[in-house]
Amino acid sequence: MTREYETVIGLEVHVELAARTKIFCGCSTAFGGSPNSHTCPVCTGMPGALPVLNRQVLDYAVAVGLATHCEVEEYCRFDRKNYFYPDNPQNYQISQLYLPVCREGYVDVEVPEGGRRIRIHEIHMEEDAGKLIHCEDGRHTLVDYNRSGVPLIEIVTEPDMGNAQEVIAFLENLRLLIQYLGASDCKLQEGSLRVDVNLSVREAGTAAPGIRTEMKNLNSFHAISRAIASERERQIALLEGGGKVVLETRRWDDGAGCSHAMRSKEEVRDYRYFPDPDLPPVRIDRAYLEQIRAQAPEFPTEKRIRYRQEYGIPDYDIRIITDSKRMADLFEAATAICGQPKKVSNWLMGETLRLLRERNMDAQDICVSPGHLAALIGLVDKRVITGSVAKEVYEVMFESDVDPVEYVEEKGLKTVGDGELLGRAAREAMAANPRSVADYRGGKEKALGFLVGQVMKALGGKADPVGVAELLRELLRRDETGA
Repeated sequence: MTREYETVIGLEVHVELAARTKIFCGCSTAFGGSPNSHTCPVCTGMPGALPVLNRQVLDYAVAVGLATHCEVEEYCRFDRKNYFYPDNPQNYQISQLYLPVCREGYVDVEVPEGGRRIRIHEIHMEEDAGKLIHCEDGRHTLVDYNRSGVPLIEIVTEPDMGNAQEVIAFLENLRLLIQYLGASDCKLQEGSLRVDVNLSVREAGTAAPGIRTEMKNLNSFHAISRAIASERERQIALLEGGGKVVLETRRWDDGAGCSHAMRSKEEVRDYRYFPDPDLPPVRIDRAYLEQIRAQAPEFPTEKRIRYRQEYGIPDYDIRIITDSKRMADLFEAATAICGQPKKVSNWLMGETLRLLRERNMDAQDICVSPGHLAALIGLVDKRVITGSVAKEVYEVMFESDVDPVEYVEEKGLKTVGDGELLGRAAREAMAANPRSVADYRGGKEKALGFLVGQVMKALGGKADPVGVAELLRELLRRDETGA
């Protein structure tokens, strides 16, 4: 008889903070610099170099803690996590084990089964390690220390999740809160949000947790879902076969759809933690906390309530727009300029989402400016350009945020207003399509739409379709009555 199993999941979420300089030195945190160009004696672990805490890192850590309902500690300190690896130039990582900055928070999520509360065990500050680049020849490995010392917070959850849906819901809500705070862009593809999944299985109805494994190298929500399903099946197959799950760290290979063991799972004692002697403890007083709290933005839940009251757009539109800080900012700013929330929403929900999907882009990377979007809407409203031309212009704006007014003028895309030219195109369409003319006169209104399409085609889409329809009706009426 096959036994029933429950899955127990906890997460370690590493978030690369948006500070311009590293956590303990003044080196740039900009992504994509040439190897080892953003380094100094501090972040490369030179003897005698002393770290100094970046105030912005503390601000972000506390802001995230408050947004996730954590208790912010009055007193926290840094510890040295000792291990030896080529990407770790000091042979230790500065982190927080004993006295982290935040504890005991939560994030509420909605899943098909209803609302769930995912508890946060702690949030601590730490520095990132460097990056190893393995050469294709398989014989050499290069080290880039640009990432060494980049500021991180690690958000450690309680093992409160039981499936991939709950994990993804938690991560989506967490990412959105952090993006709204401006604490990180949370781009998984660039490594600014990295997730380690701790997973175990146990027989249904039992309280004792099973032996867990930790899975790394998860760089997308899709990969996280696949890894959870795969590891659950692997552990159940082991147990059903009479084997035992081993406490270990595993590396997920998304291409192969499986994981493989990296090393046995380290315990705290393996790292020989001790308080960092070069960094003084941090004291956080009530005035500082209130200052950070006062700087908190309007979060998605609050925005959704306000949007319903102020803008009158559908709830579905509201949800999609507020699920991205960039989209929400663009919507509000463009609406403030043109005063037409529904039309701004239509552009975001239609063309913007289509282009994001086609280009596999994140909404955070939208470069269209509010003023240019509002100007494009104005061009359509004033019938300076047609809707089809507006979509072509928007594609160009999406790539490089050109000024639509200047672009339309430069490319000669304005709607054709020459009455003689319009009349000639309309008569040619009628003469070339006598069946449609007869159908229209016989009461088939759709035939007029076909004729309008033929005129628009002849004029390269640069005619006002409403005006063309009116002109065709008038010409057909005249020809029929002889007036």
